[in-house]
Amino acid sequence: MDESFDLESLVHVEQTFYDSGYQDGYDHGRIHGLIEGRALGREKGYEMWEELGFYEGFASTWKSFLLQHGTGDDERSINNSNRLLELIAQFPRINPSSTDKSSDLDISQLLSRIRSRYKVLCSSLGVRPTLRASLSDQAADNEEMADSDGGRGKESGPRVWPVLSQLDPSVTNQDLSY
Repeated sequence: MDESFDLESLVHVEQTFYDSGYQDGYDHGRIHGLIEGRALGREKGYEMWEELGFYEGFASTWKSFLLQHGTGDDERSINNSNRLLELIAQFPRINPSSTDKSSDLDISQLLSRIRSRYKVLCSSLGVRPTLRASLSDQAADNEEMADSDGGRGKESGPRVWPVLSQLDPSVTNQDLSY
């Protein structure tokens, strides 16, 4: 009989295959986890920047309007819009975790402060704070409208004015190019 044959390795053959399969699955899962994590990070980052862009546009538009057409009583609103714009300017333009491992920046806390400052600005302007970025918000508006008009579901007035009402009546949709 061949003395190089190890009977002990035959006893542990099932565990050897299990360990090999586990390691292959772990490596495969790690690769797919990185890919999925990057895709999710891009999606959530885009949503965050969309929200910040809305806040920045809102604040700069109101600030510009108040500086040009405002009365002398608008100093508080201008100050709130300046503070909101300063907070938005502090928001990192690159991923701080990939460039600096010792970063003390808390992005969620900064975003929370920006949202709070936006609400303060809306309060000083007398505007209802809102960000409509999804279809679920439209469904919530329809429910609010149904509640406010006794459940009839009809609007009191048009929310969107037709574009063609200001054009020549001889222009049809066939003449428009998209």
